[in-house]
Parts: sequence; structure tokens; C-alpha cells
Amino acid sequence: MARYSVGIDLGTTHCALSLHDLNPPEDQARHEAELSLPIPQLTAVGTVEARFLLPSFLYLPAASEFPAGSLALPWSAEPVDIVGEFARRHGVSVPNRLVASAKSWLCHPGVDRTSDLLPWQAPPDVSRVSPVEASARFLRHLVAAGDVHLQSAGIAERLADQEITLTVPASFDAAARELTVEAARLAGLPRVTLLEEPQAALYAWLERMGPRFRKELKVGDVLLVVDVGGGTSDFSLIAVTEGNGDLQLTRLAVGDHILLGGDNMDLALAHALNQGLAAAGKRLDAWQFASLTHGARQAKEALFNQPTLEKISIPIPNRSSSLMGGTLKAELTRDTLDRVLTDGFLPRVAVTDAPQTARRVGLTQMALPYAQDAAITRHLAAFLTRQARALAAAPDAPVRVEGKSFVHPTSVLFNGGVFKAGVFKERLMSVLNEWLATDGGQPVHEQAGADLDQSVARGAAYYGWVRAGHGIRIRGGTARAYYVGVESPMPAVPGYEPPVKALCVAPFGMEEGTLADLPPQEFALVVGEPTRFRFFASSLRREDRVGAMLDDASGDDAFEELAPIETCLPVEPGREGQLVPVQIQAAVTELGMLEVRCLERGGPGRWKLELNVRMKGDA
Repeated sequence: MARYSVGIDLGTTHCALSLHDLNPPEDQARHEAELSLPIPQLTAVGTVEARFLLPSFLYLPAASEFPAGSLALPWSAEPVDIVGEFARRHGVSVPNRLVASAKSWLCHPGVDRTSDLLPWQAPPDVSRVSPVEASARFLRHLVAAGDVHLQSAGIAERLADQEITLTVPASFDAAARELTVEAARLAGLPRVTLLEEPQAALYAWLERMGPRFRKELKVGDVLLVVDVGGGTSDFSLIAVTEGNGDLQLTRLAVGDHILLGGDNMDLALAHALNQGLAAAGKRLDAWQFASLTHGARQAKEALFNQPTLEKISIPIPNRSSSLMGGTLKAELTRDTLDRVLTDGFLPRVAVTDAPQTARRVGLTQMALPYAQDAAITRHLAAFLTRQARALAAAPDAPVRVEGKSFVHPTSVLFNGGVFKAGVFKERLMSVLNEWLATDGGQPVHEQAGADLDQSVARGAAYYGWVRAGHGIRIRGGTARAYYVGVESPMPAVPGYEPPVKALCVAPFGMEEGTLADLPPQEFALVVGEPTRFRFFASSLRREDRVGAMLDDASGDDAFEELAPIETCLPVEPGREGQLVPVQIQAAVTELGMLEVRCLERGGPGRWKLELNVRMKGDA
């Protein structure tokens, strides 16, 4: 049996690592049984320091760029790349060799996430890596750091032998989750459990509060978890219910995937500073703008960390000159910081305001699919109003929303590095209380969370302890209902595409580790030839049950179409292209992955589809 539960926060901008003793001595306080692990990393050429955060930056050095042995780590004398703090610092000067935001690329459905495409738009002489491989290298570094810690503590077991919980955004789709598991496998972690980051933050809060959490929450309360990290904005609603005379926590809903976070803020600052440079007749090329973006991030963090600073200078190197002689400078002031970030990303809006979308240009460059509207408050308003309609339509919903225009949270738990800036918390709380006052609700209050840098990793480690039978577990199952597309049996009509029916294979809230048989229906599976399976999800349709058939998923806004699976299901020779009658089962694995199993009626055929994207075309 494993000795420790390990929590890994694989973040967009930072990674963290935490351990929780699964068998602490009886006289050991629970908080003493858990610790955040220091992570050795390069901070300069020839300098290794242990820090509690590993910046999620990967630098791919050129041949002979650094002296032999100057990049040595405790576990590697000659690493092929640089991960962490020095990668982030040095990459500001050489941005075309710096891999950043790998996690955002990992969930980008418009690219082959297993192909070597990072650094994005790097010149031909720079070797690239895939988003999966970049994530694997971050994890490999964390695993090595964990092994060093265990060895120094006189523990023979490796980190990979422990109970590993790896966190992902709540809005990650099945494809991104599966690719995260693949990155873990490449890093030497064959068995991991995935946990949504907002839940991990809540587990960290529960661990910190201990039994006192029952004084903070009561039956009927609704906790809103707002998680804004480097790459994504995640919203989750947790209901406080009662079962067997004790409090229970049940996840009500999670928001859609919104690629909006600290990365967007850095880009916004860079564009604002670039406008000032352009007005002064100084034009930056793409390489310099990338350097300005990284510099804006560092300046932003410095201003937020040092309230007495009013401005900070950002050097912009010119690659055709020496670093000192050819450096431009931009200046970030606190006024610009507040105007661009606070008012731009957290504006005061009405709860009825929807996220704004602009008409797209017909031809665009391939890049990360950032949210078109940068206003986090508008996205939150849309989430709360949309979920109120969904809860009102669900007769067994644990929260009553009659007479409310949106779900009224009673408390808020913040998570994500963005909220290290207290001004963002204050603005969001102010806007939320304005909405509640307008809708006849009571003011919401903030739950004091754990360390924003460490809470996800610590909560993930604590979750492993909860899974071992301790503490309180958050209930809820799948955050969406899932459907498989079924072709309508109708003759071909010129100029008319038949509607695609949606068969519910996993209802909202289906628990992990459960299996569901669909009610007997006549289905046939195409085997032995290339075919395409379409899948849909809905965070709003809470009332559908396994086996429910809906007429036209492609024309209903309540459905989100997922990436299809294009495959050729294997069959013995002579049966290619046949329609095989099947019975369908659905299972949600312990990893949170949905499997659709097709069992041949009266025959030996067994086929399994997983909700992921295989770029090579197999399922």
C-alpha cells in the first residue's frame, strides 16, 4: 500500500507538489501530516534553488548555448532543456525558444496536440515539442523532485509508487483529460486520478478548517468557487445538503471552458504598452512583442506584490544589437494596471449582461482560442443565470431557485493566482453583491481560502486521504450529461442533411466507477470500415436519463458538440461494412473518463469508445 497521497497541480503558469501521510501517527495533527514539497530548479546558470513553485515554462536551448555542466540538476548532469524559474527569466530575452501556456494548448481542439508545435511560430532552426510532451516534461521534473525529497527523508519508495492525484480545470473536456493522463504516463506516472481544480481548492479549505467547516456552512447554502488561473476561468457551484443527519457537499454545476486568465491579462498589458511605444515612433517586431509580454507579466507581479511601487520599467531587447546597447524600454504604471486589468477584466456589469462576441474575420491565424469577451464578470453572470434556468427545470434539484433571476450563492471561495491581487477579489465581491441586492438576495461573504499558490496541490493530496475513507467527500459525479449521436433512418433528400439524434449515455451527476445499461433499443454498429462517431455534452439538461433520445442535438443551443472520433472498428474477415446489432453500456471510470461499450447481441463482438481525440484515428 502507498505511504503517501501525492497532489500535483499542473498549472498554466505554475506547478506545485504536495504530500499527505496516509497513515499518520495518532498524536500527529492533520495539518502536520501534509506538506508542500520544495522543488529544486535552475534559477540561473550554475545555480539550483529549491522553491515551492515550479513555473510552467520550458526553455529549449540552442546547441552550445550554455557551458557544459552549467545546467546540472540533482538528478541530471546534462539536461536537454530547462524547466522552471530560469526558463521563465531567460525566455524573456529569447522568446522564440520558450514554451509557455502548454496547458492552454493541451485543451485546444483545433490543433493536433500530440504534434510538435511549441514554441508556437518558432523559426525552423528551433526544435519544437508537443503540448503533451511539454506537460510531460513539467511532470517529469516534479517526479524527480519528489524522489529527491523522499530519498532525503530516508524513504525507499519512489513518488510513482504513491497515490497520485493530478488536477485539471473543471471545464477540461474528455480529450484534454485523456491527454493529461497520457502526459503523466510519459512522465513515469502510470496510475493517476484526476481531480477538478475548484474541487481541489475546496478540499484544501476543508482540510484547513477541519470540523469547524460545519460552523461556516449550513444546509441550503450555495458555495461559489471562482477559479481564475493563468489560462482558464472556472466557475463551480457546490450545494450544502443533508444526508443521514450530517452535512453533505454536492456539486451543482461547473461552467463551460473559458480560455481567459492571467495570460490574457499579460497580453492586454503588452498591447497597451505597445500602443504607447508606437505613438512614440517605436515599432516592435513579433519577437520583441513576445519579450514585452513576458516582461509585462513580471512587472504586473512586482506591482501587485509591492503596493508602494507606482511604476516599473520593462526592458525590450533588440536581437540585432547587444542586450544593453539595443534595449528599448516600456513603463508600466499602476494607473495603467488598474485601468487595463481591473476595469477591463472585472467591469461593473448587470447580471443580465451576456458575454459579447464580435463578428469574426473570415481568415485568421491559428492560435489559442481565447475568449472573445475579456470580462470575467459577464461570463460569471451568464453562468449563474443559465444554471438558474437549468435548476428550475430539474424537479430533484437540491437548491430552489423560484423567483430568482440567477443562482444566489451564499459564500465565495476564490482560487487561482490571479486573485493574489486583492483588488480583483474586492471588485468581484462588490459586483456580485450588487447583483444580489438588485434581485432581492442577501450579501455574499468570502470564505478565507488556503494559500492560493498551494491550495490546489494540497487539496489534491488531501483528496487522496479522503478517498482512503476519511473526512467529507464532495459528491456530484459528472458535471455534464453526455450523448452519442445517432443517425436518423430516413431516405436521402437532395440539399437536406438529416438531423442527428442524441442518445443520453451518461446523465448529469453519474458517479465515477459506475456502469449503466441503456434500456433495450434497436441500434446497429458499423464495423470494419472508416466511420465517424459524434458526441455531445450539456451542462444544462439535468433531467435526461440514460437511454433518453432527443430529436436534433445539432440544432439545440443546450448541447455542445465534442470532438468526433473517427475510427475503423475491428472485425473478423468477411464482416467488413456490416451493421451489427448491439446493446450499449456506458461507464464512468475512476479517472473520470466516459466509456461507451457496444456489445453484439447474441455474438462475440465487443467494442469500446472513449470520449477523447486520437489524432492518429484510432479509438
